[in-house]
Order: sequence, then structure tokens, then C-alpha cells
Amino acid sequence: MSAKGRLKSFRKLLAHARDILQVDVGFYLWDGTTVPEDLAPDAFAICLADEGAIAALIRKPSMETMLNLWVSKRIDLKNGDLFDLTAQKPKVRTREIRKSLNKWQAFNTARKFWFVSRGGPWPLEEQSDEKPSDGSREENEKNIQYHYDVSNAFYELWLDKEMVYTCAYCTDWDNDIEQMQQDKLEMICRKLRLKPGETMLDIGCGWGALSCYAAQHYGVSALGVTLATQQVEYARAKAERLGLSDRVKFELADYATVQGQFDKVAAIGIQEHIGIDNYPTYYGTVKRVLKPEGLFLHHAITRPAKRDAKKFRKGNEEFKLLTKYIFPGGELDHIGNTVTMLEQNDFEVHDVEAWREHYQRTCRLWHDRLLANYDAAVAEVGEVKTRMWLLYLGGCAITFERDGARLYQTLSSHKRRGPSGLPPTRADLYR
Repeated sequence: MSAKGRLKSFRKLLAHARDILQVDVGFYLWDGTTVPEDLAPDAFAICLADEGAIAALIRKPSMETMLNLWVSKRIDLKNGDLFDLTAQKPKVRTREIRKSLNKWQAFNTARKFWFVSRGGPWPLEEQSDEKPSDGSREENEKNIQYHYDVSNAFYELWLDKEMVYTCAYCTDWDNDIEQMQQDKLEMICRKLRLKPGETMLDIGCGWGALSCYAAQHYGVSALGVTLATQQVEYARAKAERLGLSDRVKFELADYATVQGQFDKVAAIGIQEHIGIDNYPTYYGTVKRVLKPEGLFLHHAITRPAKRDAKKFRKGNEEFKLLTKYIFPGGELDHIGNTVTMLEQNDFEVHDVEAWREHYQRTCRLWHDRLLANYDAAVAEVGEVKTRMWLLYLGGCAITFERDGARLYQTLSSHKRRGPSGLPPTRADLYR
């Protein structure tokens, strides 16, 4: 079968499928033609760069194949983005699609591409398969630096000015990312009931935003720890610039090795990197370093629980790709186990707050800011990494919107007899 014959067959199949699905999306093919033929120049469309991409999908129709084709730009979108694509829902039910599809036409077209070279490039194939972290310093450091040491300049393109890389907090759904992250930092400090002269441990401190904010606005002394080299360098420079170096310290250290005791402990977005098998070390470390009357704020992404632990930990293909290419070593808990682990480690849980929709908004803003700075991002980290991060941020926004993932803040203290010392209501948080 000639290349021209394959193209003709594929065009007919695309037109047939498009009619059945009744979606408002067109296609640009590798020879410059479109489906439909009269596709408007401003129409939302999927671009297919070469016939090898089709051959690859036919022989291995997996999400990993799609990911390779996406990051190498062999499959692309025109006049729209990932959110426009996911909005293209078929107007007919799956049963009707199966009934109406010309299966012989689909098989015959696939057969013609079966021996076509898949072409290239395949930029992700050298990456080894993912596994949960073993909890060692070496493994944790490798995994953290893979994600966070991409480039400070890259993250500056789409994070807020304080470089906060965790779920923001919306006091109004229309707030911008700057306001949302300021409100998040403020909310954390209020939940911890920070007071001048207290000490705070910031586990997984990122680029130092929380530690510096707490020192500036609440008069505490803070220690921030991370295993990302570029983050430590950035955070130390920030503390120096703000005149906080005497009260805010940052260390390149594994959280489990921290010594001393602290009035308050914040762990904002660190548990996702730890691995479920290593939770005893995590909760045990917080128990060891938190003073008897201290408060612990735990902030983490979760997944909905399953019927049993085995099924929960199996995960799905999307999450496996996320950990393989974005967050190596990562695992997510469910909120029921978070509360259970806290109580099993002699903590009393005082407050659990759901921020799922806040994270949907956060990820959408991050995605849009990165997309707006696409050329600068490509110049900094390359097109493969930029397209990977766009897919990750957009995918997370969609996942949070559809309740496939959640975000909780959990406030707790050591279990003890008598009063907890907390106010009788939450009114002080929203003053």
C-alpha cells in the first residue's frame, strides 16, 4: 500500500469517526490537508505530524505512546488547548458509537499502517519504570531534585512572585494567583496560631516563601528543609535580601534527620513524595520534633479511598505516568488513612479542611501562565519538558475538577489530657 493510499484510507476513517462522535474538532494531516476539507482556519483542531504517529498508536495504543507523541509535538493542538480538547465530549453514547462504527473500515485502515515505521523521536523511552521511594536520603534527594531543580528561572515564569508551589487559597474564586498564594500563607500562619518568638519547622520548604512570611508577619524563627539544591540557594538569598537571615535558616537536609524541638511544624506538600511505606518515619519525625503543646499542620494531595489498601495502592495508568515522568517516588494517601496515621502516632486531630476546588483553580492558573510564557519556557528547559509540564498542570486541573484527586489541610497536636488550648470556634481564622 502506497503512502498516498494509506492517507486516503485514514482520511475516510477520520471523517467517518467524526460524523459518528458529533464533535466540533477538525484534523490537520501530515500532507497539509484537513478533515473536514472545508475546516475553517480558526477552528479547533488536532494536528498529526506524520504517518508514523498513527502506526505507533495502532501497534501500541497506550497513554505512554500518546505522551511521547505529545511531548515531541508529533501530535499537537491548534486554536485551543487541553481544556478545549476535554470539552469535546461525544454527543452520542458509547453503545451507539460501537454500533455505528464501520468496524471493517477501521480494521482495514489499521492493517495498512501495521508495517509502517513508527518514526521518531521518542524522547521519553530512556526513562526507567517508576517505583515508590525506599525512604533513603539518596533516593529522596534524587527524586526531589528531578522535579524541583529543573530550573528556578523556569518556575519563575508561571509561579507567583513568592514562588509558592503548593495549592493556593481562594477567598474569592476570581482572585489571581498572587492574591491566592498570599491568602494561603496567611491561612497557614493563622491555623498554626503563630506567635512572636516561637520556632517553626517548615518541612519541604520549597523556595522559602512560608518561612519568610511567618518570620516577617508573625515574628517567628523558622528552619526550612528541602533536598532541592536550587531551592536552598534561592531561599537563602531571599532571606538575606529581606534581612531575615538571623531568624530564618534553610538547610539541604532530609526531614527525618532534623534535630531539636519546635513550637509549630508545617508540612506543606511534602507527604506526596514520601511513599506510603515510609509514613511511620514521617509521622514519627513530626512527633519527635514537635513540642508537647505544639501544633502540626499537614497539607497534602490525596486520592479517594478504595475498598481495600491493595486496590488503592495499585493506582491507574495516568497516576503511574505522573510519577514516572513528573514526581518519581511519589504516592498519594487518602484522608481516612491520614487521620488514622495521626491518631496511631498519638496526635489529636482538631481540624480537617478540603481544598480540592482551590487546587483546581491553582493548577489552571499555573497552566495558563506557563502557556502564556511558552517560548521563554522552551528557551529555558526545552520543548519536551515544557510540553510535559503543560500536560501535567492541565491534567491536574481537570483531575481536581472531576474529583479524581483532593487536597486536605489537617491540624493536629500531641494527644494529652485537658484543654487543647485552641479557640472554641474557627472565627479567629477568618477575621
